[in-house]
Amino acid sequence: MTSSLILGAMYFGTKTDRATSYALLDRFVEAGGRTVDTANCYAFWAGDTGAGGQSEALIGDWLGDNPGIRDELTIATKVGVEPRTPGDFEGPVEGLSASVIRRECGRSLERLGLDCIDVYWAHGEDRSVALEESVIAFGDLVRDGYVARLGVSNHPTWRVEQARAIARSLSLEPFTALQLTTSYVRPRPDTAVAGKDHPFGFVTPETLDYVREHPGIDLWAYSPLIQGSYDRSERPFPTAYDHPGTTQRLAALGHLAGEVGATPGQVVLAWLMAGNPPIRPIVGVSSLDQLDEALRADSLELSEEQLAVLDAAN
Repeated sequence: MTSSLILGAMYFGTKTDRATSYALLDRFVEAGGRTVDTANCYAFWAGDTGAGGQSEALIGDWLGDNPGIRDELTIATKVGVEPRTPGDFEGPVEGLSASVIRRECGRSLERLGLDCIDVYWAHGEDRSVALEESVIAFGDLVRDGYVARLGVSNHPTWRVEQARAIARSLSLEPFTALQLTTSYVRPRPDTAVAGKDHPFGFVTPETLDYVREHPGIDLWAYSPLIQGSYDRSERPFPTAYDHPGTTQRLAALGHLAGEVGATPGQVVLAWLMAGNPPIRPIVGVSSLDQLDEALRADSLELSEEQLAVLDAAN
């Protein structure tokens, strides 16, 4: 069975050492996983150089050590939020100018050891650059065979549609995937969430409506388990999630998890994948036990009645 889960490789090569990263990639593929998500900036804040590229380089090494597996996989990476100056974490980021998009695509291809990136993401907004410039640069990469598909992350829906309209008008490849953060519990409206510094990074009801009306667009979700808060008592939910709606949703989730013999986190992943529209969760794990637990969500089938109970809790 091919998994709908996506393996997040943010800390591969930094916090997650080479041996563990290789073991996670091996186990993921053995279990039917086929999509790996990284970025050119991963993980600039966790390495010893103040710059990213470690995750891509490790994945490239693993692909090189596993000839024959490449054609079975979807490798996704991103551009746009690497610091312009290594180590200057509070300074300006590279952005989405045409020159940056072209340059960083080449660097990503080299680190990954690929001829073509399967999904190339605009990682964050850059309103200092005309949207048309970015759209043309991304479209040119597809035209020239360096990228197969385009995605956009941490952008408001209206900018996504504007970019897609520009691409259509120029007969260029449009963005056909969105990557945002969401989970079963939601933060209070208009409340900052620690560690989530993209102002348009959250899935909203408008996002879901947009994707339902555009069936050619896929929705991927990062941090779907909120850093393990559903199952790990030592990792409480951020304070932005402390409200009555969370209390009711966690009660419904806990009851259903007991009913189906799964962990709350597994139910959350299954709920996302079974939703309307379906959402592909990106799981960031640091151990084989964590990965195995997440992978078990693939075989967890929730009935329409069970999904309705989860949806109704507020």
